[in-house]
Amino acid sequence: MRLSTRSSLVVAGAALAGLTLLAADAPQTPATPAPAAAPAAARQAPAAPAPAAAPPMAAAHAATPGVADQNALYKQYCVNCHNDRAKAGGLSLAAFDASAAADQAQVAERVIRKLRAGMMPPFGARRPEPAVLEQMVQTLETRIDRAAALNPNPGRRPFQRLNRAEYATAIRDLLDLRVDVEAYLPPDTISASFDNVADAQGFSPTVLEGYLRAASAISSLAMGDAGAAPTEANYKVPRTASQMRQVEGAPFGTRGGMVVDHIFPADGEYSFRMMLHSIPTGQLFGSSVPGEQIEVAINGVRVALLDINTRMSESDPNGMNLVTPKVYVKAGPQRVSAAFIARFDAPLDDLIAPIEHTLADTQIGAGFGITALPHLREFAITGPIKVTGVSDSPSRRRIFTCRPTSSAEETACATSIVKRLATHAYRAPVSTDDVRKLMVFYDRGRAEGDFEEGMRMALQALLASPKFLFRLEEVPPTVRPGQNYRITEFDIASRLSFFLWGSGPDEELIKLATQNQLRAPGVIEKQVARMLKDERASAMGARFASQWLRLQDLMKLNPDALLYPQYDQTLARGLKRETELLFDAIVRDDRPVLELLTADYTFVNERVAKHYGVPNVTGPEFRRVSLPDPNRRGLLGQGSILSLTSVADRTSPVQRGKWVMEVLLGSPPPAPPPNVPSLDESVSAAQGAKVLSTRERMEEHRKNPSCNSCHRVIDPLGLALENFDVTGAWRIRDGDATIDSNGDLYDGTKMQGSQGLRAAILKHQDVFLLSFTESLMTYGLGRRVEYFDLPTVRTIVRDAAKADYRLSQFVVGVVKSAAFQMGRAEAAETTTEAAR
Repeated sequence: MRLSTRSSLVVAGAALAGLTLLAADAPQTPATPAPAAAPAAARQAPAAPAPAAAPPMAAAHAATPGVADQNALYKQYCVNCHNDRAKAGGLSLAAFDASAAADQAQVAERVIRKLRAGMMPPFGARRPEPAVLEQMVQTLETRIDRAAALNPNPGRRPFQRLNRAEYATAIRDLLDLRVDVEAYLPPDTISASFDNVADAQGFSPTVLEGYLRAASAISSLAMGDAGAAPTEANYKVPRTASQMRQVEGAPFGTRGGMVVDHIFPADGEYSFRMMLHSIPTGQLFGSSVPGEQIEVAINGVRVALLDINTRMSESDPNGMNLVTPKVYVKAGPQRVSAAFIARFDAPLDDLIAPIEHTLADTQIGAGFGITALPHLREFAITGPIKVTGVSDSPSRRRIFTCRPTSSAEETACATSIVKRLATHAYRAPVSTDDVRKLMVFYDRGRAEGDFEEGMRMALQALLASPKFLFRLEEVPPTVRPGQNYRITEFDIASRLSFFLWGSGPDEELIKLATQNQLRAPGVIEKQVARMLKDERASAMGARFASQWLRLQDLMKLNPDALLYPQYDQTLARGLKRETELLFDAIVRDDRPVLELLTADYTFVNERVAKHYGVPNVTGPEFRRVSLPDPNRRGLLGQGSILSLTSVADRTSPVQRGKWVMEVLLGSPPPAPPPNVPSLDESVSAAQGAKVLSTRERMEEHRKNPSCNSCHRVIDPLGLALENFDVTGAWRIRDGDATIDSNGDLYDGTKMQGSQGLRAAILKHQDVFLLSFTESLMTYGLGRRVEYFDLPTVRTIVRDAAKADYRLSQFVVGVVKSAAFQMGRAEAAETTTEAAR
């Protein structure tokens, strides 16, 4: 039976009240506060072990200037540009005193960053000796780090909710159900490169409505719905997806089409519709090839085979659609494919083989594309048309751990199920009151329906609960505003699991937290090692690494199909997956983080291998291969990075150089000044009849004085990668010009191509490691890393050096830090403002 509209509104209304009250309490402008000197009481409050003062990043030199002499060096080499009047880069060092670095930490950290990277003083200007520069950095770091160890500032993470990815994985772990949350929740806002940073997680009516819709839909999908009305689910195939190769998950012997994991709400009859592409005049695209067939398979078993009529057109009654007879399907998640029967006998690398079978070039007016075979445009599933019941499914097995045999047993069974699910969903043991509130919804549903309707309504209420949707952390009642405090062990377990798995804690973490054992010596280290070996740690590659490296930008690139006909979305997805798998291997095997730059192996499937020229790889599955070509090693040789930093018709040394500075070196260049001409505008006068190479265009652009100061730093980094084209394929010419990938790093280091750039970055490996740690800490904390966090960042890098910079040591460093294990109560003035 289905609940009445009134009963469904009861659940939504109750959830709305809880979420609205929570939102009212949440800060409206959630920014991490600037640190204030902690009062004496705060320093005496219970706290996680503070990071001890650590030695400098590098060994001190014997003959080095004292602090007074260093202040004179700042005035001699820096103040000419960084004074109160000029304020180059928005920074004045006129009143800077190295002996008071801890009191001027915000300014001092900016100085440290530039000196460590070798960016200041700029190349060509007078510079102190390298040993002197190193000692200047060490002096600042030592003074700041000692002060931070005595007075740790864990910062404050404001209101935080589950984002799309976390919501999906939480549902997966709770109900063994994989749902497309994009159908319910609005896109997440990116802050500091990540989608889990609290300061960008607003709470709007749109978000609230999305959570409530998701709770209603997912509870029905998980339980099954014998009263489901027929609906049509549509899945679209991108025009730039390959239609020649077997799609991963499709039956062997097929090509193209698509594979979807669809959740069927009930046992019954369903129909499947395939819409094919047409040419501009309305006839079938690929009508010149007779005998084509398309099959529909469920879990690899064919359920329908349809012949394609080469004379079909949009003017027909069904248009370009092929519809199967009704097919009986059981409830629950099923893998469904619609794919063409492969009829090619020639090898795919044959010179006369079609070019990857996409319709990419029809988007720019070329007309008939570069292929002659039919293309799937849309796949739709309609039903249930005739319901026969609801079969057992993974999610139902996860929910129903008991089955009442009489009405007298129903309440006890329901209470047991609700308590178990709520403990998992709320990420901590639940109180009697928590269970009572959910059982109220069970009782209402049971009154209008049967036992399963009561459970569905209780589950809907649970999924709409603030305790599930928000990562609420308990603040001790005795803590005073501005005071540090230790977060509870349940909150540590939650932070740890969302950091490494992107989901809530499992039973082992909850058990340890219940026993107050997570802070026991050696326990955190053992849990990190266990969790990084778990398959759920793939979230580190799919989410952390993907966002840190900006891989989402790859899907925004659509290379000119006439210039790069071999590029399609199938390749783009493969390149993205390659990079995620490289990071995943470093996580799984606990390899040194520097291997991200030096790895002489990668992961490819047939499509990616062909793009790179790697032989003997067939099929859609990824596998590890060695890279004999040193130009391909590490991130700088991966097609994902090289493509996302290009534009449609040419490479972009500016975007590539900017990516290196932002992601690898942690030193983003300033925004360009207003009214600066674009690259094409600045070279048009100089071009004349000659087609300039990208390097020549950049040289003309740098002749503009307002551009030169930044581009002389950015351009050489990007030009070192010029041997890779827009798609990341290797080349030796740019038009008629031979590629020249030589250049000078901003500190004067000579670079020859991608290998030279890699060596230059490794020369400043401490800068790369610090930048990586900042990003890892941002993701792990769910807030921006501020200047008062940088002593902790340096401590993590120094400790990781003792273990060859293995990835697990960086994770352990973040998890054991005061910023991870402590909180800071909201300052009194902030609390008062929020109350208003």
